[in-house]
Order: sequence, then C-alpha cells, then structure tokens
Amino acid sequence: MKARIQWAGEAMFLGESGSGHVVVMDGPPENGGRNLGVRPMEMLLLGLGGCSNFDVVSILKKSRQAVESCEAFLEAERADEDPKVFTKIHLRFVVKGRGLKDAQVKRAVELSAEKYCSASIMLGRAGVEISHDYEIVELG
Repeated sequence: MKARIQWAGEAMFLGESGSGHVVVMDGPPENGGRNLGVRPMEMLLLGLGGCSNFDVVSILKKSRQAVESCEAFLEAERADEDPKVFTKIHLRFVVKGRGLKDAQVKRAVELSAEKYCSASIMLGRAGVEISHDYEIVELG
C-alpha cells in the first residue's frame, strides 16, 4: 500500500491514495490553516470508523441479515501533552434493518474488533483503549 502527501501551502495537504483518490487535509486557522479539509488525526479516526463499519456490514450480509443501514459513531480522547495520541476510542454502531438478530449484530461487532479490522487492532496494540457497543433499530 502506498500514499503520497503533497503540501498545498500554509497548513493544507493533499493526500493521494495508492488507488488514486485524493483527500484534502487542512489545519485550523489558529495553526495557520484555512479550515478547508479534515485534520490528519480526524482522518485517522475516519479510517478506523470506515474499516470497522465495512466489516460489520460485510459480516451481517454474509450471515443473511436484512441490514439496510449501519452508522458508526466514534468518540476519541487524546493525550493532553505532545504527542497528543489517542488514548481512548469508543465506537457505537447503529444498525437498522428488518428482523435483525441481536446475536448476529453482536458477533459482527466482536469479529470486526477482534479479528478483521486492521485499523482497530493496530491502534489497540499501540495502547489505545478501544470499546464498542451497538444499537439495533427495527424498520417497520
């Protein structure tokens, strides 16, 4: 896997993924940015959420659950001193569908956390306390 990050002036950077997609990262005005893109640490959090949510949806589909929507809400705490690493991250999944089985949703979240989500497992091994929970919303 490869990526390229190009400085675009002031505190803005363009990140290009190995698959050819570009994202804008920028800092806040108090750090010389113009607030025109996500912060790099936000990007890391978004990556974790995307990785975990991808797993949960894939596992639920493979187990033939009628999932229609899955949102992951993440809350992170960071160290007060530099380096301001993540210390805790909580992921809350809101899974919507018809006839979803609690045991299947619980299993999907656990499998993502313990076996499949490379981002989550990597951050956990680096000392970040990661927790998960979920809510099922029955669609009528």
